[in-house]
Formats: sequence, structure tokens, C-alpha cells
Amino acid sequence: MEEPSCNVSGWPVLEIGRHKKGGLVEQIVIAVSVMVGSRALRIGTKMPSVRQFAKCNGVSTFTVVESYDRLVNLGLLSSRRGSGYFVARHDVASSPQTAIQTSPAAIDALTPDLYSGVSEALPVGAGWLPPEMYGEATVLDAVRQAMRIPASRLRGYGHPLGFPSLRQHLAATLSEELFQVETDQILLTHGATHAFDLILRSLTKPGDTVLVEDPGYSNLLSLIRHHGCIPVGIKRDEAGLDLDALATEAARSQPKLMFVNTVLQNPLGTSLSQAQAHRLLALAEQFDFWLVEDDIYRELAARGEASLAAMDGLRRVIRVGSFSKTLSPVLRVGSICASPSLLAELVRVKMLTGLTTSEINERAAYHAVSARPYKRMIEKLVSQLDDARERSIDSLAQAGMTPVARPRGGMFVSAGWPDIQTPEWNGKLVADMALKAGILLSPNEFFMLRPPETVWFRFNVAYTDTPVLQAFLQSIRPR
Repeated sequence: MEEPSCNVSGWPVLEIGRHKKGGLVEQIVIAVSVMVGSRALRIGTKMPSVRQFAKCNGVSTFTVVESYDRLVNLGLLSSRRGSGYFVARHDVASSPQTAIQTSPAAIDALTPDLYSGVSEALPVGAGWLPPEMYGEATVLDAVRQAMRIPASRLRGYGHPLGFPSLRQHLAATLSEELFQVETDQILLTHGATHAFDLILRSLTKPGDTVLVEDPGYSNLLSLIRHHGCIPVGIKRDEAGLDLDALATEAARSQPKLMFVNTVLQNPLGTSLSQAQAHRLLALAEQFDFWLVEDDIYRELAARGEASLAAMDGLRRVIRVGSFSKTLSPVLRVGSICASPSLLAELVRVKMLTGLTTSEINERAAYHAVSARPYKRMIEKLVSQLDDARERSIDSLAQAGMTPVARPRGGMFVSAGWPDIQTPEWNGKLVADMALKAGILLSPNEFFMLRPPETVWFRFNVAYTDTPVLQAFLQSIRPR
């Protein structure tokens, strides 16, 4: 039977209603998912405007906005600023109902409790370490020194590239340990996420394909969608990236760039081999896309791990760094290393969107990393994390949990119950239960583009080997 047609844009009237099972939003998401999956709606097809869709189907605009938002979070639609919504991909889950069991709130990891540090819940899923592990005395002393800023520096906004002494220190350190880089090739940012935002603003436009690791850094997925780009996941596991799938996807979608954690990947804690890094560079060259190397865990890794920036010399690679994992996330200091021509555009965009970054924060970071105790502090931190990681893996094993991948170092272990595949039992459900028990968890839904097949979590090893967590995991352990 032919579907009834709406007189607005020729859009079919969907078979939805308040008398049917499920809310209106859920019915709309399922109906559109089926149309996308069956290719009744092709990639690039423009969806009706919110008002048009509401008029066609007799629902409120609020219902349509929420439905479109869910479809965007599922990766089925993309939003282009000023242009509307478009079909982004066809590879939907075999069951649309399964695809939408997780709400946007579960997929979006921008949860204040995971970032504020003020919650009284045990921060097992957080991305920051206890101050005593960073070497709080060194950090506090650096902050005190930074506050002695000369009165003459209270005029103006600071250097557009960032505090010169810190950039010089970074250039000298990177040149000694990884690759030759000049001071004027370094731009300071408000942390790594600000760096990603500047790169996306400078190199992409709405509708562009951006490759990411799947699983990968949770906030990055939301940021890519916010810019109207289409994130496409490339599988990453203990063996590394699926480079054959990457080659196929690059040939199909002509991506603008790819974000990759070469070393101690978040959330898996694995590192790419030298051979994989070389092939990844070759694919970027072959299909003409940028590689953004998220290198914020480098100081926590063993010497000699693969470096895309070192192999490439910043021709096609943009390196992003940060001090959040080695000093303190509260300083909000990151960096971009890039070719001079690209850096000039990044500086322009930085000034357009926020002028300069905080010189006081950058002075504090400089005083900390240039101080004599810094290297010893990092060595101690790595040793503490190694011990905590092994204890965490043993503790999780007692709750029947298996690592998704064996970490090469760093602060995370991702683990779960690989044999449990019950649709009614998912990571978000367990995380909600944990929060009621005073524990913050990061379920795998935070890190993946598509609905996961199993249940696992990213654990911060600094907080994992505790009786409170062990008791909770034992109490909900599948039998």
C-alpha cells in the first residue's frame, strides 16, 4: 500500500500516534531509522524543516526537535547551521528499537559531575587524577609564581600565540625528544578540546566527513556534530586501528580529517605500532586528509612509542598536546603544533572566537614544567599509575570483568562482561544504579558511535581498587 503523502515538500505522513506503543519521539525516531536503513532516504537527503515535519504529522515542534536531536546523536542525521538536517549514513542497527534505547543524555558524556571535581561521588569514570598524584606542591608553587606577574603584563590580552616562554620550552622539549619544531609553530589553547574546536572551525565545513576512532574520546563526537560534520567511526581494539576499513571508508566518503590517539588511546589505553602509524600516514597521503594526533598522554607512555608528528614532520599531521594529565586539568592549557601556513589560520580563528588565552594559566604551566622536580614528578606518576593499573585489573577480575584491551600504560582500564548481551541490561542502566550508590561510572555508550554489543566501562585506575566499587560491582554482577 502506498504511503500517504503530505502536501509539504512531498513528505510521507508517518504512522505515529498517541494511542500507539512508545512516545511520539520514540515512534518518530524508529520510523525515520527504518526509512534511512532501507535507503528510502538516501545519504545527503534534506529532511523537512522542524515546522514542516510538525505540520505534516500533527505533532508539536518540540517533539520534532527532540526527535531530530536523537537522530543526530545516533549519527543518522547531521545538522548544518542555517541549512537544516540531512541524512548522514545508512548503517543503522538491525533493530531501530535497539538503536534508540539509549537516550541522548546517555550518549553525550558532557556530564558536569564527570568534570567539575566537586561531586562527592567516587569519580571512577572521571578523566582527572587525585591532586596528590600530580605533585600538588609543584603545581601550587607554580601557581603562586605565576601570580607574581609583572604589572606591565596586566595591559593588553597577551600574545595571540600564547606565553612565549612556555612555547619556547615546548619547542625545545619536543625537538629533543620527538621531532624538530620551531617556537612559531606552536599555538597555546584552553586545553585539548579547545584545540580540537579551532581545528574543526579552520579545516571543515558543515557536511564534511570526519573520521574518528570507535571507541574514542567522547566529547569529540559531540563537538564534530556541533560543527555540522559527519563523524564516521573506524574500529579500534587491542590490535590497533582497522586500517582496511579506514581505506574503504576514505575512498567512499573523502574525509576532511581524522582524529587519532596514537599513544595510550582513550578509553582503551593501547598504542599504535610503528607499522600501523606508517600505514595510517600513507592512507592520509593517498586520500588527502589531515591527521590530528591527540598526543596528550605522551608523557605517561614509554619512550619510543610511535609518533605521527615525528614521522610526518607536520606536513599532514597536526599535533595536539595538553597538561591536564600531568599537572592539573584546572590550569586549562593545551597546545597545537602545525605547519606555519596552517598555524597562521588557526591563530586567526583563535582570535576571532576568543582573542587570546590566559597568560596567568600559561605562566603557571611554564613554571611547573620548567622546574627541576618536574621530570621526577612524572616518573613517580607513571610508577604510581602502573601499580594502580595492575591492582585495578585484579580488582575488576574479582567482579568477573575482563579488560576490553590490555592497556600499554596510562590512567584508564576499560573492562566489562563480554559474554553478557542482554538488550534490557546496558551501560547507562548500570551507571544510573552506580550514581545512586555514590559512584560515577563512564559507560561504553559515551565512547561509541553505534549501539554497543556488550557492556563495559572506562575505569580511572586511581579510583578503581576500592571496597566501595568492588561491593557495588559484586552486587550487580550478572550471574
